[in-house]
Amino acid sequence: MNIRFTSSLTPDDENVLAPALLTALTSILDMLPIAYAVRIETSDSQVFQHSGSCPEPLNADERARSAT
Repeated sequence: MNIRFTSSLTPDDENVLAPALLTALTSILDMLPIAYAVRIETSDSQVFQHSGSCPEPLNADERARSAT
């Protein structure tokens, strides 16, 4: 999935907002069992990025223990 936003903020405002937006998005995505990468490029070419990996799948014994 690729999601793109266009901002009407000033470059300085984008550079202040981008790290907070990245933190908010990754805190939500970290709760999901998915691998992801988030990349924010501001209008003055600063890049903020983070990636998360999918947790290891449970083996049969671990699934049985978590079901009880």
